Amino acid sequence: MPEIRLEHITKRWNKFYAVDDLDLVIEDNAFVTLLGPSGCGKTTTLRMIAGLETPTSGRITIGDKVVFDSALGINVPANKRKVGFLFQNYALWPNMTVYQNIAFGLSNIKEPRKLSKQEIDETVHRVAQVVKITAFMDRYPAELSGGQQQRVAIARTLAPEPSVLFMDEPLSNLDAKLRLEMRYELQRLHVETGSTFVYVTHDQMEAMTLATQICLINNGVLQQYDAPLTVYNKPNNLFAADFVGNPSINFIEGEGKQRPDGGVELTLLGDKRAVFKPVQPLDLPAWFKGRDAREALAADAHKKKAAEKGFVEKGNKDETFRYHIDKVEEDDVSPQEEPALTNEDLVLGVRPEFIDIVEDGALEGEIYGAMPTGMESTIKVRIGNFLLTGVVFGSTLFTIGSKVHIDVSGDSVLLFDRRSGRCIAQGSLEF
Repeated sequence: MPEIRLEHITKRWNKFYAVDDLDLVIEDNAFVTLLGPSGCGKTTTLRMIAGLETPTSGRITIGDKVVFDSALGINVPANKRKVGFLFQNYALWPNMTVYQNIAFGLSNIKEPRKLSKQEIDETVHRVAQVVKITAFMDRYPAELSGGQQQRVAIARTLAPEPSVLFMDEPLSNLDAKLRLEMRYELQRLHVETGSTFVYVTHDQMEAMTLATQICLINNGVLQQYDAPLTVYNKPNNLFAADFVGNPSINFIEGEGKQRPDGGVELTLLGDKRAVFKPVQPLDLPAWFKGRDAREALAADAHKKKAAEKGFVEKGNKDETFRYHIDKVEEDDVSPQEEPALTNEDLVLGVRPEFIDIVEDGALEGEIYGAMPTGMESTIKVRIGNFLLTGVVFGSTLFTIGSKVHIDVSGDSVLLFDRRSGRCIAQGSLEF
């Protein structure tokens, strides 16, 4: 199966940039999920690779074949790219049996030659066996469950042996239990077929459980391209940390500066004092100097680009992600002036599983909410006006209003720069 390479791919409508200067390499036999909120550009990216949408500029290569190049005027049509597409709507022919639905695409193949009836029959039965629908070959789509229809759609897509399989939220019409079962099936299919899968979803749980690589996009811009657990444990920025993870990460604003021993002394949660201890040696002033240098280079590059003929200024401007601080009494959401931020303005990211309830915990709070699910409970702990979400494993019952003490465990607490939103370091937090 081929490697897919996107170079400086841009798609815009007037001043709206759906995809903005995207560079991406999808390796052979990868299972890549394009993840992000609605309208971020993930489906547009998928459609451009498949040939269903024409990029404004850039270059796309599948294997050793250039399928799109704006500079050279190359645009290979979708039916010549040897790719399969599985839509959210299964689009099965209601008047055809399962067998006929799978065979339909095969009977239309004319290159390199037309397939014989025997070859079509062998292929149909082979892919039907792969997706376990051999018992339903004489049924019509209306006689099948949602999961069975999904399997037929997959079999029909696999039958022509596409070099790449594109999927645009194919499980969104299924109920929760069936969606989980189909995730296992897609995982197994990826291994058995050896194909390259590119999968669009806004569901981060689907992305985390299915992908070998997550391509996280926001506002048309690539935020991070890494293995799922890398995106979860080492997010590049505030957006990546917030979007991946359920329950969501706790963001805690703090002010402070670095001590001579390398730790960062902070004031947070109102008047609480804490020290962030980085896992790797950290020179915070040097990090801020590097940030300023990168921003200056980016501004210079944008200025040069703006001087080029045909340049169109981006209407949907990129902004630092506005994270949410969970509070008992929420702040006024009406438009306000942005505060003047300094290098002492920082943000901590604490995953819920690192909030521990212990008798001698440094922070005193009370249970504000508790949701037991059997093997674990999701809780909200109130500290002053702030709320922290935690996950407690086991079948412990919590009483709302009861007093508890908590600690933050582990060395996977994240320190972010509030101005740029970028992750500075990973470490532990001591109160």
